[in-house]
Amino acid sequence: MKFFCTKENLSKSLALVIGVAGKNINLPILGNVLIKASEQKVEFMATNLELAITSNLRAKVEVPGTFTVPARTLNDFVNLLSEEKVELSLKDNELEVVCGRSSTRIKGAPADEFPVVPVVGEGKGYVVDIEAFKSGLGQVFQAASKNEIRPELAGVLFNFNEDQGSLTMAATDSYRLAEKKIKLIQGEEKSRVIMPARTAQEISHILILSKGLENERNVRLLVTENQVILRCNDVELVSRLVDGQYPDYTQIIPKEFKTSAEFSTNQITKEIKAASLFTTIGINAVSFDFDPTSGVVTVSSVSTQTGEHKSELQAEIKGEKNNTLLNHRYVLDGLANIDTENAVLKVINADSPCVLAPKGDQSFVYIVMPIRQ
Repeated sequence: MKFFCTKENLSKSLALVIGVAGKNINLPILGNVLIKASEQKVEFMATNLELAITSNLRAKVEVPGTFTVPARTLNDFVNLLSEEKVELSLKDNELEVVCGRSSTRIKGAPADEFPVVPVVGEGKGYVVDIEAFKSGLGQVFQAASKNEIRPELAGVLFNFNEDQGSLTMAATDSYRLAEKKIKLIQGEEKSRVIMPARTAQEISHILILSKGLENERNVRLLVTENQVILRCNDVELVSRLVDGQYPDYTQIIPKEFKTSAEFSTNQITKEIKAASLFTTIGINAVSFDFDPTSGVVTVSSVSTQTGEHKSELQAEIKGEKNNTLLNHRYVLDGLANIDTENAVLKVINADSPCVLAPKGDQSFVYIVMPIRQ
């Protein structure tokens, strides 16, 4: 194996797959990246057995071949190279990296020890806009449960064509819920699958890194019975799906409210962050009091350790006087995913879930369960 490439392209290809490779006591080879050089292209692949990512590297191949080396070692070393042109070749069961006047050998393992990623069969195909998908996935996946006790809640629901021509993504950990709808460019079949949150996070990472690599504006998704495949620019991701039924979360989305408050997204974020400094660790309770007469939202918190805080925020409040107690972490996560100048918080009472949404945008909804007083 022998090929030539630029440091920039090499670094980008490694960055796309590095997040999947990791330490595994039972199978150390999973910490390696598979390098596959053919006459047409060079591929880098990493897997954790549940998720596999392949990135294509632009290179001039002199001698085809395959080999695996520790992913972190190669990635860290490549980032330290000073010259732009890099030569990689297989010498005596080691990967030799030549750049300028330096020559380095990295110990690795034969490619036949690397796990085989299953070939995907037929499935249902969909196409979405890359920017809409990246943004929408980022708004949703953080709300998935970090606990694996209920695997379906530790994933993101992908509901294709429930509303014809749209993809609905949703995630919840029982304390908050995020739902985002985006348009489908292609794909008319209905499909409802659960993607692991780790996969969603890795896809978000890939889409951010791959920006600017090519001019491709779309993401292609192929959904089979137990796998999802994503293709975008020079990257392909294959992941297992979560086996199970996603709960009917639509039942907890309130349809009517007693109070609605519209305020500056940036200003309410600052006020909540200030109040968060004076909350009890683990409870994170911040109180919101709505007064439609004065048009003021009062944000307050109390902590026996650090003290107390209260601030007032001008808002356009409709409905009746109301209050609710919310976990500041959940509210701030929701606000971070609202990209409009103003946000709207809708409340029924202190015991019911409230809805946070961007002003004038019905495609994204974020629900927070209150802290029972």
